[in-house]
Amino acid sequence: MTSAIRPQSFFTLFPLLGALACGGSGDASAARAPDTEAGDSPAGGAAGGGPVPAQSSSAGAVRAAIDVLLSDSLHLVRGRRLGVLTNHTGISHATDGELVHIVDRLFAHPEIELVAIFGPEHGYRGEAEAGEHVADGQDPVTGLPVHSLYGSSDERKPTPDMLKGIDLMLFDMQDVGARYYTYVSSMALAMEAAGEAGIPFVVLDRPNPIGGVAVQGSVLDPEFATFVGLFPVPMRHGMTPGELARLMVGEFGVDVSLTVIPADGWRRDMPFGETGLPWVAPSPNMPDTVSALHYPGTCLFEGTNLSVGRGTNRPFQQVGAPWIDGVALAGGLNALGLPGVRFEAVSFTPDRPGDGKFPGAAVHGVRFVALDDSYDPTHAAVAALAAARLMSGERWEWRVSHFDRLAGTDELRQSLDAGWTWDRAVAPWTEPLQAFRALRTPYLIYPGGS
Repeated sequence: MTSAIRPQSFFTLFPLLGALACGGSGDASAARAPDTEAGDSPAGGAAGGGPVPAQSSSAGAVRAAIDVLLSDSLHLVRGRRLGVLTNHTGISHATDGELVHIVDRLFAHPEIELVAIFGPEHGYRGEAEAGEHVADGQDPVTGLPVHSLYGSSDERKPTPDMLKGIDLMLFDMQDVGARYYTYVSSMALAMEAAGEAGIPFVVLDRPNPIGGVAVQGSVLDPEFATFVGLFPVPMRHGMTPGELARLMVGEFGVDVSLTVIPADGWRRDMPFGETGLPWVAPSPNMPDTVSALHYPGTCLFEGTNLSVGRGTNRPFQQVGAPWIDGVALAGGLNALGLPGVRFEAVSFTPDRPGDGKFPGAAVHGVRFVALDDSYDPTHAAVAALAAARLMSGERWEWRVSHFDRLAGTDELRQSLDAGWTWDRAVAPWTEPLQAFRALRTPYLIYPGGS
């Protein structure tokens, strides 16, 4: 299939959310925490979809997997009718340095036939708020159908009708490295649907923007599996989408013929700002890797009546409510001496927040500031939850079902209600985290870490 459409046409019609910038400034160095396990090494074809070997890249530069596919592994897609699950983050630099979207690259390639596009939560354009239903549509540039996997139905997976006429499914989206982020859930359900239809699945991998070394937080109890956490992985899993896909096939019963094409040149301990890849806000409230770093912890506040900074320029970097004394809260949290983090008193005013919390009101609370690689956002968030709950008194509210979905258990909420200190509340996480580190090892693709 050939096309005269210019590759940049996707961006002409679908403006990106947020400024394009490398996310390696500010807190980004803290994405490389030293919490690693022995054996973090390339998986070398272990069960769960062996990675396709890629040519080495120049030092400090990472080639996106779409580049590896088109230059090194075209045989995987040549002569097949393709569907692609992607959104506005599925971009890479073309040979002339301009940003090009995967749909434009595939549609314009003379040896590739792209027949359908699938979009996740926030939509193919990435403009919808969290939880907002997105309708099916048509790509105005290519004319291809766009199937929404986040419509009015709760199914969230491609239907057999959507998959008709497709010989191979591709996935290319930027994840943020936290269990709650639903792009990998969409990937998992698309893998299941493809397997049921006998369609092979290819993950075009991208780096974990908060690093591939640290593994932190609670491991989800399968009884609490939902779309914001389908499988027993930690809040911060330290894996890429491709590695998670291999784990899903190898350990969690996802039955599909899987191939993972790595992002060539990435190391587990490489900050995103050193990759040379563009950062595009993957959703309206994930503007940079600073927010992404704090998100595995502060997202828990979504299950309370406190704001997480939606409607501000620092979402998930700060939490608060109109009744909170930010100075007292910051002082109390800093007195705990948690490693790698400082808490700063802050006031902010949410402007049309997607969660509806305190629009136009003066909100007071704390900002999380990562200091070094020892930072654990999940521990910091639980400490802040415990302190803010006590400070709030009768004003405190749990959004019980949502908090438990995010926490992956009801034990965290119950322990805080019982007055446990933050360190006692997180103590049960230790053994499941150790077990997960061992479980994930055979499915890791990339080197790095110390």
